[in-house]
Amino acid sequence: MMDFHILTLFPEMVMQGLHTSILKRAVEKEYIHIEAVNIRDYTLDKHGKVDDYTYGGGAGMLMQAQPVYDAYKAVAEKIYSKQPDVFISEGKEQRACRVIYVTPQGQTFNQTMAQEFAKEEDLIFLCGHYEGVDERVLEEIVTDYVSIGDYVLTGGELPAMVMIDAISRLVPGVLHNEESATTESFHNNLLEYPQYSRPEIWRDKRVPEILLSGNHAKVDEWRMEQSIERTKRLRPDLYEKWAEENGKAVK
Repeated sequence: MMDFHILTLFPEMVMQGLHTSILKRAVEKEYIHIEAVNIRDYTLDKHGKVDDYTYGGGAGMLMQAQPVYDAYKAVAEKIYSKQPDVFISEGKEQRACRVIYVTPQGQTFNQTMAQEFAKEEDLIFLCGHYEGVDERVLEEIVTDYVSIGDYVLTGGELPAMVMIDAISRLVPGVLHNEESATTESFHNNLLEYPQYSRPEIWRDKRVPEILLSGNHAKVDEWRMEQSIERTKRLRPDLYEKWAEENGKAVK
């Protein structure tokens, strides 16, 4: 089972969003576990404050290091308890697992990264808000700085949910059809081929005859051709990667 731990100021948001459809079934069948840890629960401020003004001036508030770090420590201790010997080296406590800070300054998330993260037993996601998080705690706990695109959102919850969805689908057992993860877009740098269902004719548009032939070898060949053509047309950047990896000339 893979464990996702989300450090957030809005636990209800992520828990409601991630406990639906395929992910809900995956949680119920114990392929994955998702917990949201409220950073506000770990502040030492009697009023529940977790942010303050930035040194040097500037607009907006910054999430403070102390509550973020203590929330992280609470999660890390649970992870340590699974395999305590793994996290102690030469008497020094090591990081419990990979900690992903969701930030537009990070490396852009992609399918390859999802596959890499899916190999972990535990992942901690840190969701920032306001003007971000005090740099000192980021230096202390973060292993991966990740973005989902070149734009700014009001918080890290939505990007964290996007990444958890993509990663969860790669965990064995989560998808009903295990073949899906190896035929979808971005597998081997190709976009997915077009697909069709009943009826055979809809608004004068017919399902391609090859898909009705029963010749699985020809169907596979057609699908590969369609994937290549679609990738070349819609995502030439991916097509170039595919061509290079497969020794094909880029036309």
